[in-house]
Amino acid sequence: MNTSSQGVVASKGSLATIGLCLAIALLEGLDLQSAGVAAPRIAKEFGLSVAQMGWAFSAGAIGLLPGAALGGRLADRWGRKYVLTLSVALFGIFSLLTAHVWSFESLLTARFLTGLGLGAAMPNLIALCAEAAPQGHRNSAVGAMYCGMPFGAALAAVIGIVSPSEEGWRHVFYVGGFGPLLMVPLLGLCLRESAQFVETRLARTSSVTPGVTHALWKEDRTRRTIALWVSYLGTLIVLYFLMNWLPSMVVANGLSREQAGVAIMMFNIGGGLGAIGISNVMDRFSPRLTVIGMYLGIALSLAGLSSAIGALTMACGAFFCGLFLVGGQSVLYSMAGQAYPTEVRGTGVGAAVAIGRLGSILGPLIAGQLFALGQSASMLVSSSIPLIVIAAISALTVVGTFEPRIVAGVVQPGR
Repeated sequence: MNTSSQGVVASKGSLATIGLCLAIALLEGLDLQSAGVAAPRIAKEFGLSVAQMGWAFSAGAIGLLPGAALGGRLADRWGRKYVLTLSVALFGIFSLLTAHVWSFESLLTARFLTGLGLGAAMPNLIALCAEAAPQGHRNSAVGAMYCGMPFGAALAAVIGIVSPSEEGWRHVFYVGGFGPLLMVPLLGLCLRESAQFVETRLARTSSVTPGVTHALWKEDRTRRTIALWVSYLGTLIVLYFLMNWLPSMVVANGLSREQAGVAIMMFNIGGGLGAIGISNVMDRFSPRLTVIGMYLGIALSLAGLSSAIGALTMACGAFFCGLFLVGGQSVLYSMAGQAYPTEVRGTGVGAAVAIGRLGSILGPLIAGQLFALGQSASMLVSSSIPLIVIAAISALTVVGTFEPRIVAGVVQPGR
C-alpha cells in the first residue's frame, strides 16, 4: 500500500473513531442532564424533599470523580477501547435501572453507579480522539467529540417536554440506557484501538504501566499538572454553577419558567457551537492567543449576563456564556490530551477530569450556600470573574509547556 493510500485509510479510521466518540458524548450529555429533567416528577412520585433531590443530584456527580480517575488509569493498562466499552455498558445499565428504582436509597445507588460509568468514559473519549487525529488537528477532534455533550443535554430537555404524563420521567432514562447498550456491540465491531497506545505498549521494555506519581509529577510534568488542575477547577466551578443556577437567575429577574427554558436551550446551543468553533480556532491560530480570547470572552459574557434584565438579553447572555464556557472546557480537554505522552495520557487526562468533576460538585454547593446568605445570582456571576482570571493564567502556563518554540530559526518542541 502506498503512502497516499495509507493516509486515506488513516483518515477514514480517524473519522470513524471521532464519530463513534461523538455519539457516546451525546449519550453522556443526555444522561448527565436526565436527572435534572426528571427531578420534579421523581420528587412527586416518591414524596422526596428538596434536600433529598439534592442528594440524588450529588450522588451522580460524586460518582463522576472516582470514575474519571479510575477510567483514565485503566486506559493506560488495558487500552482505551476496552475501558470505554465497559464504561458505556456501565452507565447504560444503571441508567435503565434508574427508571425502575423503588426507594430513595435505590435512586442514590443507581445515580452513583451511573456517574461512575459516565466519569470513566470521558478520559477515554479524549484520549481516543487526541490520538486518532493528526498533530495539527487534535483540538478540532476533541472539540468535535465534545460538542455532543451540550447537544445531548438539549435532547434530554426535548424528551422531557414531549413526555407529559407523570410516568413520563422514565422515558429519558430509557433513552439514556438503551442508547449506550446499543452502542456497545458497535464499539466492539467498529472502534479501533488507539494506534499510538498499541505502538507504545509494544515498544515498552517493561510490561509494568508507569505509576501515577511518575505520570503526573516526573519528567518535568509537575508545573504542567498543577496548572492544568487549577485551570480545570476554576473554569468548571463557574460552568457548573451556571448550569445549575441559570434557571433560578432567570426566574429571579421576573421572567417565566418558559423563558428560563429558552435560556437553558440557548446556553446548550452556544456550548455546542463553542466546542467546535474554539477548538478549530486553536488549531488554525496561536494556542496562546486563542486561550486569551477564550477567557476574555468568558469574563465579558459573565459580566453581560449579570447585568441582563429582559428575556432577550438573558437569552443572549446565556448563549455567549455557553459558547465560551463549554467551548473553553473542550479546549481544556484537548490540552490535557496533549500535555502527557501516550504511555501516561490516560492517567494524566483522567486525573485532570476528576479535578474538574470536583468543580462540578463545589460550584453548585458554594453557590447554594451563598444564596442562603442572601447573595443574588447576578452578584455571584460577576464575582466569579476573578476565578476565571486565575484559570486563564493557569491555562496559559499549560500552553507554554507544549507549544513549539523557535530557537535560532529551528522549531523545537515545548517542554
